Amino acid sequence: MVSVRKNLSSMPSVLYPEIPRNRHGMLSVDEIHALYWEESGNPRGLPVVFLHGGPGAGTTPGNRRFFDPAKYRIILFDQRGSGRSTPLGELRNNTTQLLVSDIEAIRTFLGIEKWVVFGGSWGSTLALVYAEKFPDRCAALVLRGIFLCRKEEIEWFLYGMKSFFPENWAAFSEFLPASERADLLLSYYQRLINP
Repeated sequence: MVSVRKNLSSMPSVLYPEIPRNRHGMLSVDEIHALYWEESGNPRGLPVVFLHGGPGAGTTPGNRRFFDPAKYRIILFDQRGSGRSTPLGELRNNTTQLLVSDIEAIRTFLGIEKWVVFGGSWGSTLALVYAEKFPDRCAALVLRGIFLCRKEEIEWFLYGMKSFFPENWAAFSEFLPASERADLLLSYYQRLINP
């Protein structure tokens, strides 16, 4: 394992260097939610929207680095209840269909006719649902780390990962009292909705 890590760490970066944002703001999408959005790269470039994972993860400056800033107009935003969007962790008015409507609201707000939709993990699910609802707004789809929230995938995420990352899984599961570890998803969900 050490030799693999050594080889990986000596590989050149496959991402673009750090990219500053050109502009950013908040977009109110209903009486509860306001979305953080940002734009970077070439303002006249091919528009691409980055859909982050989670649900609930949010974007980071590193997400801009997937795209050539000379060629792309890079749009990042934090989904409802995530990252810098407000209110953080809010579950009211927070459904897949509303998240898809938010993607369209951002596109309209920024005056973009068509864009490349780039989704990773949970973002790949949103990208597929968005493309089904708004196919004429998608120049292309780029999906990575596809996660469709199927029962098998959730089970793997919650329990299967302990085979490969036992220390991380122990920290994740042992945060909960022993009496609540039989259903990690329900136990964490109950904490999320607890005022």
